[in-house]
Amino acid sequence: MSYISPTKIDEALEVLSRGSGKIIAGGTDVYPSAQPGQHPDFYLDVTRIDGLKQISLRDDTIHFGSAVTWTDIINADLGPAFDALKAAAREVGSVQIQNAATVAGNICNASPAADGVPPLLALDASVELASHAHGARVLPLAEFLTGVRSTALRPDEMVVGLQVSVPPTNMTSAFEKLGSRRYLVISICMTAVNLTLGQDGRIADARIAVGACSAVAQRLPALEASVIGQRLEKVDIKPEFLAPLTPINDVRGTAEYRYDVVQEQCKRAIMQAASR
Repeated sequence: MSYISPTKIDEALEVLSRGSGKIIAGGTDVYPSAQPGQHPDFYLDVTRIDGLKQISLRDDTIHFGSAVTWTDIINADLGPAFDALKAAAREVGSVQIQNAATVAGNICNASPAADGVPPLLALDASVELASHAHGARVLPLAEFLTGVRSTALRPDEMVVGLQVSVPPTNMTSAFEKLGSRRYLVISICMTAVNLTLGQDGRIADARIAVGACSAVAQRLPALEASVIGQRLEKVDIKPEFLAPLTPINDVRGTAEYRYDVVQEQCKRAIMQAASR
């Protein structure tokens, strides 16, 4: 087993093509997820690769390099459409974890309770992938996440970044999370909302995503459609709008409890986003 720390993407992709390795950036989940007696052929540290720690604007797209940390997100000069992502960033473990953990690592870990996923879904984020043999491709985040701890990432592929189309200047956002305590906690459920209000005060666009209530975080298209064109006081979160969710009973809460909480979270997040 070896440790490799390249400075170029091409070098990293060539290393990945050699065998079964594990990519690390912040490395905050590497040891907790390790199994006794099992180890990769090599660890590939991508934090020194040129450009992967940058947040940049390219044409009409905001690009987040795969080594961008949650602290980088918190400190970035981003518009109100990214307030939900920043709020989620502050919920990722402690400040020390936020300083090391990366946005790409959060999605590659593919936990149903990954704090960063709902706001990224509400931003319509896509994942940039690259391979030595197959070149580059881009997948919507919703297609990249395929199940619990499961993604569409190929063995010889790495995430090189995430991209988000520049949102409208009047789009706002909000993030709601419930845990068994205030800090350092896995979500019972969480909701992210991106919202655009028209000049008449009606909702012109809504993107609503819920995490920790299904194998992967889910957008709620029926709920989104129901609130578009509505005034805020008319918003009604009906149970049938939560159909994509499949919450479970576990030590943190029952499925019924999660359904109840999500209804309230959706309402609160919509109102929060509208107030901004």
